[in-house]
Amino acid sequence: MAYDRDMLGYGATPPAVEWPGNAAIAIQIVMNYEEGGENCIAHGDAASEAFLSEIVGGTPWEGMRHWNMESIYEYGARAGFWRLHRLFTSSAIPVTVYGVATALARSPEQVAAMQAADWEIASHGLKWIDYKDFSRDEEQAHLDETIRMHGAVTGERPRGWYTGRCSTNTVDLVTEEGGFDYVSDSYADDLPYWRRHAGRDQLVIPYTLDANDMRFATPQGFNSGDQFFAYLKDSFDVLYAEGQAGSPKMMNVGLHCRLVGRPGRMAALKRFINYAQSHDRVWFARRIEIADHWRKHHPPPEPSGQPHLMDEREFVAAYGSVFEHSPWIAERAHKADIGPANNTAVGLHAALRTQFRLASRTERLDVLKAHPDLAGKLAAAKRLTAESTAEQAGAGLDALTDDERRRFTELNTGYVERFGFPFIIAVKGLDKARILAAFEQRISNEKDIEFTEACKQVERIARLRLEDMLP
Repeated sequence: MAYDRDMLGYGATPPAVEWPGNAAIAIQIVMNYEEGGENCIAHGDAASEAFLSEIVGGTPWEGMRHWNMESIYEYGARAGFWRLHRLFTSSAIPVTVYGVATALARSPEQVAAMQAADWEIASHGLKWIDYKDFSRDEEQAHLDETIRMHGAVTGERPRGWYTGRCSTNTVDLVTEEGGFDYVSDSYADDLPYWRRHAGRDQLVIPYTLDANDMRFATPQGFNSGDQFFAYLKDSFDVLYAEGQAGSPKMMNVGLHCRLVGRPGRMAALKRFINYAQSHDRVWFARRIEIADHWRKHHPPPEPSGQPHLMDEREFVAAYGSVFEHSPWIAERAHKADIGPANNTAVGLHAALRTQFRLASRTERLDVLKAHPDLAGKLAAAKRLTAESTAEQAGAGLDALTDDERRRFTELNTGYVERFGFPFIIAVKGLDKARILAAFEQRISNEKDIEFTEACKQVERIARLRLEDMLP
């Protein structure tokens, strides 16, 4: 069963990113343009807006207009937008706008100013409402109408998408639509990444809810511009240092016209812009430029060979022999929980090892019995599995002297008589002498102790085999 959450991502070794100009950090400024697209009786909605305003903790007014809420949103369009526009155009900072289609349609002067400044206008959905309770078909209809209206208002379809108040279907629907260069309904990483769905690779450029002025409008958020500036500066400093050390990242800054557009907050944003611009190796970019760069330099991985994308037949064919002659372990692992985090040797070994450990003692004993004797009759008859043949040959067990072969035969016989299964050791990296010494030492173990040790060696053999097959 495929587990669709990726708890690994890039892991300990993010990709070697080379931003344009050898930048140590890519800074992406997002202006969320939602004013005129929010919940409002005048827009045909059932209640007033209650999200992200000066009225912290506000509630929807069912069937009633909320004059204070409406005027707070109007401030963003009437005053906040232009204050931000002056800041970014005077500082030559490129901007990506997340534009709600109905809000853009109600703000032609602002749209014209965005386009004159060469800002990217990505889509922020049809309306600034919550989609969590929408059916899949209802959300699809809104997506289709968004593309139509966005194109009519701006003159071109959007290349980027961010719903924000999304559902579990949002990213899948955007991927299936097939016309978006990126989607940003994710907060999962400091770098873009690819997500495969329905046979398509969709680029995801994660967004932020922490380096975001929305925290001025939430409990335990920012209550002064100084806090906002300090948080942005600290975020920049950490990411910039990582970039200088050879691991460049991306920093998102999320803004709303009605929030940071207030004078007391704008001063903090100006301080941050000045601070970031005072450093070299900083790339201010629109999201679409990051998308184009990522697609060119970090194309999606080939889906073939990724365990979590395999059906059971493919999976068992590929990994059924990792535990010697015991494909049932791979079958159970696939049924249980295979996700993107299992696409590495460490990750897949964990999934297979878990099924081995959960098996009954009798089942684990059968796995031990499935292993061949070291330098035994099967090896002499060339009837070992390909994996065992290579492993034993790598340790020199295919080139024994007569005395060595005689000693291995004696130990094999005595060991099986004592424990009921062959002597098992992960031979990679060992020579004949060390193997023989371990054999002679372990044959005197208590039965339970040796059973436990043999199981550990089986797990180690599986790990070594997977390291030859996966990154």
